[in-house]
Amino acid sequence: MAAATGDGADTINSEQFVPASKQAAGSSLYVSQHDDKNERSEDDKDDDEAPEDAGNGTAVKKRKKKKKPKKKKTSVNETAKQSSPPRIPVASLFSPGQYPVGEEVEYRDENAFRTTNEEKRHLDRMNNDFLEEYRHGAEVHRQVRQWAQKNIKPGQSLTEIAEGIEDGVRALTGHQGLEEGDNLKGGMGFPTGLSLNHCAAHFTPNAGNKTILQKEDVMKVDFGVHINGRIVDSAFTMAFDPVYDNLLAAAKDATNAGVREAGIDVRMSDIGAAIQEAMESYEVELGGQSLPVKCIRNLNGHDIIQYSIHGMKSVPIVKGGDQTKMEEGETFAIETFGSTGRGYVRDDMETSHYAKKADAPNVPLRVSSARMLLSSISKNFGTLPFCRRYLDRLGHEKYLLGLNNLVSSGIVEAYPPLCDVKGSHTAQFEHTILLRPTVKEVISRGDDY
Repeated sequence: MAAATGDGADTINSEQFVPASKQAAGSSLYVSQHDDKNERSEDDKDDDEAPEDAGNGTAVKKRKKKKKPKKKKTSVNETAKQSSPPRIPVASLFSPGQYPVGEEVEYRDENAFRTTNEEKRHLDRMNNDFLEEYRHGAEVHRQVRQWAQKNIKPGQSLTEIAEGIEDGVRALTGHQGLEEGDNLKGGMGFPTGLSLNHCAAHFTPNAGNKTILQKEDVMKVDFGVHINGRIVDSAFTMAFDPVYDNLLAAAKDATNAGVREAGIDVRMSDIGAAIQEAMESYEVELGGQSLPVKCIRNLNGHDIIQYSIHGMKSVPIVKGGDQTKMEEGETFAIETFGSTGRGYVRDDMETSHYAKKADAPNVPLRVSSARMLLSSISKNFGTLPFCRRYLDRLGHEKYLLGLNNLVSSGIVEAYPPLCDVKGSHTAQFEHTILLRPTVKEVISRGDDY
């Protein structure tokens, strides 16, 4: 989910990579391997030699037991297979504590010591619950998005596409979000963004929207999954006409450049410079014109904290003077936006995304519907972003007056769609990274992007 504002190559830990063909259906490309090569069953051990027979002084022959074949250990439940559309909870596809590990990248230069440092390894082990929740959410994201990539076609309505993704996320996390507080345990980290063409971010259809996906559209698909407030934020772009291939490649390459550059003690300005260099090395041929791909300079990546998609730090996608550094233990969404337009977005169209502010003021609300709505928002979403369709789903009616009152009172933040000039096309790719004490983990990495 986009945030809007006014040192050498990494080494990949290849031990974490397992070909997809060797995994059970529904698992991701990256799986943690935990084979205990020294384990022996009782049947594998030789029996102790028996004592001599007291009557004849002869030794009793040692009886050999037939060895039982060892069971192959795996983190994947190989008898289970994800359905289409995805409806089987991910927790039932994996053994407890064995969710796939993301792409692990060793730190470099002065931080290279972290990979083997015992103190850092101890700190890393203490984060087990944190990692388990993030890896759980990341696997849900991978399985739902890979289904979406195969099934989204021109001719579908944006509402159908959004609800298909959201139904999958709720089923795979095991949280439908209809009971009070259930959505705070797991489910959608923020509404499914389906921004078309010149619209770069923060668009999801409101009730009654009739927009149909067309073959010539370029659609950004941006959705979040959370487990216990640990939000996995990842996005990709779909286009059905190959003339846009270079635009998509530019955004994907730029995002990967940002992911490579990011790390502990790295300055935001250096990440922005790497992203811009990659993005703006591309051109797109449209209508007989060669158009440069520009970074959308007022859109940024951001840090993520528990139950809050936007923390206090921004990750620019253009070079600049921000000397803020990334720090150990932080989580970041590295996202980039490329455009054939001006490379600058403004608020446009009808608002659909909202979120309660973490530092919301305690002010008197004179509109009774606002008080009732605020209570429901707090109990069902907390500070997680939501959209109008989510309020409809909970049974709220005629709530716009109350919602607008919460926005004007400074309690709820509205996030209108962000658009470049009409006629332009925009693309986005995004990954979530964890700056663990020992390695950088690209938690949302899959075999698709």
